Order: sequence, then structure tokens, then C-alpha cells
Amino acid sequence: MFFDFGIKDIIDICLVALMLFYIYRLMKESRSLNVFIGIMVFVLVWLFVSQVLEMRLLGSIMDKLVSVGVIGLIVLFKDEIRKFFYELGERQRVRRLLDLFFYRKDGRKPKDKSAIMPIVWACMDMAKGKVGALIVIERATPLDDIVQTGEVIDANINKLLIENIFFKNSPLHDGAMIISKRRIKAAGCILPVSHNMDIPKELGLRHRAALGISQDSDAIAVIVSEETGRISVAIKGNFKLRLSAEDLESILAREMGGL
Repeated sequence: MFFDFGIKDIIDICLVALMLFYIYRLMKESRSLNVFIGIMVFVLVWLFVSQVLEMRLLGSIMDKLVSVGVIGLIVLFKDEIRKFFYELGERQRVRRLLDLFFYRKDGRKPKDKSAIMPIVWACMDMAKGKVGALIVIERATPLDDIVQTGEVIDANINKLLIENIFFKNSPLHDGAMIISKRRIKAAGCILPVSHNMDIPKELGLRHRAALGISQDSDAIAVIVSEETGRISVAIKGNFKLRLSAEDLESILAREMGGL
């Protein structure tokens, strides 16, 4: 029986290891790592007590705790569970997977930079004047709940409009601007803040908010630092720091190409 070990068992072990690693990384990012370790220790103790030592009384008590604890875990880790299923069904990842099997020669459209260049020019001007800004560009994941936290504008993307919104005396200066379907949808919006402990200390609240929205959705977040004037982009839970105009244009052209 020990040597009855096939390719299916290897795949099974690899998938479980991959799932545990992904859960570990997810918990580490959300500052829930100690809770995750505590749960794993409890599960190991429960298996040891019920399966190895065969303690019926203690095992039955722990069985009840496990059955009730599943509901508690869903409540405790609702944000992490939501993020897990979101990334599992992310449209762009599914589209990339389908592209491996169904490649279309004319599938890519020529990149239209009419919505990109006003953002790049506005960010460069604001960077020179050290005007803080946070611009979130919606992609596949709808940001309607974020839009509702700010003031709806629904205007064409315009360099002067972007700069006026983030002008230091503007009432919408401190919030985020949401761009959806190549239009400025809203400004002064409130974003979820990332609790990632690996964020460099020199990065402020705008960067944490940008990283938060990039972790909760597939949006692109462009940040102009009010302290340093440097331009950064948060995408897919990662930062691209100290960008030039060419770097920013290249990133936006690549990521907004199909919008």
C-alpha cells in the first residue's frame, strides 16, 4: 500500500501545497498570519487527538468546535475569501487562458492614446508642482461602490480638469479620482487602505489607498506624491515607483489598451 503511489497522488499533493501557500501569502498580506497559524495548529492537534490518540471525549468536543468554527471563519475572513474568489475568477486571467487555445491574429486593437496622454501630462505638471494626486482607472472590475463615496462628475478626460480637481485648495483634492470607460466618473472618492506591512515607510496614505484598491480589484492606480513629486503606479497589488513620463505612458498604454 505504501508503494501504491501514482501521478494522481503527486498532482493532489502539489495542488494542496499550492493552495496552502496561496492562503499563507494572502493571510500575510492582510496581517492575519498569526490567526492562520493558530488555526493550522488547532487542526493538527484535532487530527492528532481524534485519529492518533483516539480520545473520544476530547475528540468529540473538538469535532463540535470545528463544525461551528467553519461559520466563524467565514465571518472572520470574509474579506480574504472575497479576494480569493475574485482572483480565481478574474476576467483577464480567464481571457489569457483562453488565448492560449484560441489565438486570433486580429484580436488586438490599435492602442488609442487619446485618453492616456491627458493623464500623463497632468501627472507630469502636478509632479513638478508637488501637487498630490490619486487617479484610479477602472478595468474589468466595476468600481460603482467606490464612485458612490465621492462626487459624480462624468466628464471627458481633460488635463486641465484633472489639475483643477487636485489643486491644493480644491475640496476634492484629498480623495481619489475614478476614471471609467475613458471618462472621469467621479472625484473625492474614498478607497480601501492596504494593511500590507511591507510598504516602504516613506510612502504615505495615498500609496496605501492605491495599493488597497489594486489588491481588491484589477484597477490601475496612479499616484503623485505631494512630498516628493514622484509618480508611482499600483497594479495587481504591486508598486512601480519613480516613473518617468515615458514609463507612465508605456504602462497605461499596455494596461488600458483594450478599454
